[in-house]
Amino acid sequence: MKLTVLLDNNTFIDRYFLGEPGVSYFIEADGQKVLFDVGYSDAFIRNALKLNINLLDVDIIVLSHGHLDHTWGLFPLIQFFTEGIIEQRGVNHPRLVAHPAVFTSRKMRALPEIGSLLNDDKLRSFFDLKLSLEPVQLTERLFFLGQIERVTNYEAQKPMGSIVENELESDDNLLDDSAIVYKSDNGLVIISGCSHSGICNIVEFARKVCDEQRVVDIIGGFHLLNPSRKQLTGTIKYLSSVKPSAIHACHCTDLSSKIAMSRSLEIKEVGVGMVLEY
Repeated sequence: MKLTVLLDNNTFIDRYFLGEPGVSYFIEADGQKVLFDVGYSDAFIRNALKLNINLLDVDIIVLSHGHLDHTWGLFPLIQFFTEGIIEQRGVNHPRLVAHPAVFTSRKMRALPEIGSLLNDDKLRSFFDLKLSLEPVQLTERLFFLGQIERVTNYEAQKPMGSIVENELESDDNLLDDSAIVYKSDNGLVIISGCSHSGICNIVEFARKVCDEQRVVDIIGGFHLLNPSRKQLTGTIKYLSSVKPSAIHACHCTDLSSKIAMSRSLEIKEVGVGMVLEY
């Protein structure tokens, strides 16, 4: 598997790419091209063009959850696809895999919408939608985890904003927050978006789904933004017991949390343009 970071909060030093508070990874695995999350704007498309990555022939798109920094890039992606069709450049009709609640409307404080701007009816014109609570096999070795089992007592303890369904507003516990995992010969590579469901819950569920205890790498947002001492301590203790070869914590992971984790875990830098191969 080869993973290229198309979008993150950071860019690599001396690399002239665009960064924004969002996530997008381009993954090549088992002869398939997979786009994991699409950020907030068209920045991931512009970065892909500079990296000579053709997004018009993507086979699968996976959304980690429905927040704006992971889904609002769908609109410019559809524009990009439409222009490709007009110019007869050869555009795939990719499968889009996500949790069934990913397109639900969401609010937070004064923000009237922080969820997806597009609903599933509109998206079916461009994508073959596969919305699933259960894990989905994407390629021979790559899996979408579906709804994550929440087993820790220090993660995902508080709602974030509200969710609007059938004109009724309720606390949003981000049940749609998921991740993907690649089952390599040496262990699991776990790729998260934001980890609202808890990075430890995600890792543990990935181990269960894949029937594999070894973890090679964890890359993505860990949702450690000014975390409680209980959450940070619990996260470090659990990940230390898992003993991953490396951790690429990025996006919604603050500096103090990275420093704390670095005392017992192998923390690596992440930025747009980074390429990882397993």
